[in-house]
Amino acid sequence: MNQNLDSQKQVFRLITIPISHYCEKARWALEKLKLPYIEQRHTPPFHLLATGRVGGKTTPVLVTTAGVFTDSTTILKYLNSMAPANAKLYPTDSNLCQQVEELEDLFDEQLGPATRRWGYFHVMNDYQFMQKRWCQGVPFYERILFPLAFPITSSMARQKLNITPEATAQAYETINNIFAKVSELLVDGRTFLVGNSFSAADLTFAALAAPVVLPPQHPSKPSPLQELPPNMAAEINAFRETPAGAYVLRLYRDRSHLAPAI
Repeated sequence: MNQNLDSQKQVFRLITIPISHYCEKARWALEKLKLPYIEQRHTPPFHLLATGRVGGKTTPVLVTTAGVFTDSTTILKYLNSMAPANAKLYPTDSNLCQQVEELEDLFDEQLGPATRRWGYFHVMNDYQFMQKRWCQGVPFYERILFPLAFPITSSMARQKLNITPEATAQAYETINNIFAKVSELLVDGRTFLVGNSFSAADLTFAALAAPVVLPPQHPSKPSPLQELPPNMAAEINAFRETPAGAYVLRLYRDRSHLAPAI
């Protein structure tokens, strides 16, 4: 079957946790490729019920006529298979594609966990903030049950994600190191990280760096810096002032929303 034609006949279903930057990665890919989708948002731990019904555990999960995809990178590669030649997220040139995949792996495996830990460390104890972010667009019954579930869910998240002062300090160092690497790539004035077009490397970096840059155009409508803890706001400002942080801000300003969730 022609995948391009098949993609035009279906509306994809994306199961997410609203605040998740890995879900943002999948969401952005769908929008970039102008593919219609329905986003089904759930707050922890209720997301496990939604993902479990289709054979997944974590989010994001993309449900399609071709199957269920349960990892953000797997989702991008599936969507790339039906993208037109001028919109590919992975270059057709093997050398450029390898560079994109290497950067994507670095961002997935190191940057994503680090920015998540850093962000949660600063806000996990703020019930009102977490309620606003975790419950954005979720079913009404999840919002009603959130006050009961949050003490248990937040405790489990702290343990699972290793949200401690020591681990967060290491995460901050990891973020700085990766920002330095990206800034070094950009020093020659290039428009994109690899080659001459937007790729999975650019998308992944911007989405997974977003928690420490807070682009105003982010779909989650981030809080103004003055509403955040002072230390957190100061570090966000510092990240924004780096070439890598400025790059994230630019990509979000330029982001297309031609295929919003329906």
